[in-house]
Amino acid sequence: MNPIYEISGAVVTVRRARPDDAEAVRAIRNHAVERSTALWTDTPQSPAEGVAWLAAHLERGSAFVAEVEGEVAGYAVYGPWRELDGYRDTVEDSVYVREGRHGLGIGSALLDALVAAAREAGHHIMIAAIETENAASVRLHERFGFQDVGTVREAGVKFGRRLDLTLMRLALSR
Repeated sequence: MNPIYEISGAVVTVRRARPDDAEAVRAIRNHAVERSTALWTDTPQSPAEGVAWLAAHLERGSAFVAEVEGEVAGYAVYGPWRELDGYRDTVEDSVYVREGRHGLGIGSALLDALVAAAREAGHHIMIAAIETENAASVRLHERFGFQDVGTVREAGVKFGRRLDLTLMRLALSR
C-alpha cells in the first residue's frame, strides 16, 4: 500500500510506518502532548518510549505515515479499544498531523488508509475518542461515516481544566 493523494497542490504519500519513522512520529506526538488536548497525558515520550510505542503498532501492521516533500507530515495508528477478549474485533484510531501541515488533506489521507487496513484485517468496529472541542477531528471522522454515539462529560483533565470526550463509531464490516 502506497497511495498517493494530490490535495491542495501538495503531493501526500501514505505508506506503512517503518521503525526509522519513530523519531518523526514521536515529535508529532510530543507536540500534541505539550500543546493540545488531543492526547490526555502531560508526559512526553522519551526516544526509547517512542520506539517501543511504534514497535507495538508495527507488529500489528496498524501504523501509517504521510509524507509531503520527503518529510513525515502525519501519522495514524489503530490499536485495541479495550484489552478484554470480548472487544477483540473493535479498534480505536488516532490520527495526527504535524504543526503547519494542517489543511492539506493529510488527516483524510491517513484515515482513509487506516480504515481500509482495519477492514482488511477483519476488524468489525472502529472507535474514535475525541476531545469534544476538537471540531476538526469530529468533522474528519464524520466525513468517513463515523457516527456520534455519545459524550462522556468531564472524562479527563489537561491544562487545569476538565475535558469532555466524544465517542464516535464506524462499522467496518456488516
